[in-house]
Amino acid sequence: MPFLPEPPQRHGDAPAGPLGTDVAVLFCNLGTPDAPTAPALRRYLAQFLADPRVVEIPKLLWLAILHGIILRVRPAKSAAKYATVWTPDGSPLKVWTERQAKLLQGLLGERGLRVRVAYAMRYGQPAIAATLDTLKREGVRRVLVLPAYPQYSGATTASVFDDVARWALKTRHVPELRFINRYHDDRAYIAALAQSVREHWQRG
Repeated sequence: MPFLPEPPQRHGDAPAGPLGTDVAVLFCNLGTPDAPTAPALRRYLAQFLADPRVVEIPKLLWLAILHGIILRVRPAKSAAKYATVWTPDGSPLKVWTERQAKLLQGLLGERGLRVRVAYAMRYGQPAIAATLDTLKREGVRRVLVLPAYPQYSGATTASVFDDVARWALKTRHVPELRFINRYHDDRAYIAALAQSVREHWQRG
């Protein structure tokens, strides 16, 4: 398999990113169509539902069902539903994922940690591979992959890891990669959930 072209790497090169750091967190969410339209939904559903982690039945049988029935009928119906929640800034999931990434960037900065935080989608844009390419161009050499799912699932968390692995297979200089596969039982996470519930009830 040919590797993707990339500039030579030299020891001692300073990171070129906006924070001048070689450490990054890649915050990954499920994904979203580009627009609340039938063509955009068709592209999104084709990618999402073709993932063997999502639908675990024989591939040839499922692809016949997917392309012969589902992608002919479902996109228009789904587009109408997406249109009811679409915001002026775009898909709610993308808007909130981007906001979470910015908030995490700010929190780490307040604690004196020079860490680049980027976000990507497993299906749709911004794609995981393209975002990793950007981080590499910025000089990032260590990446913590953080899926947005507290509980581990093969259909979500493992699918993110699959996509990162596919990118790594085509990359000559693979950065140091670490993965978080679950955090539902982390005390800080549970405390944050409890606090959000208390604040909700206090607001009435």
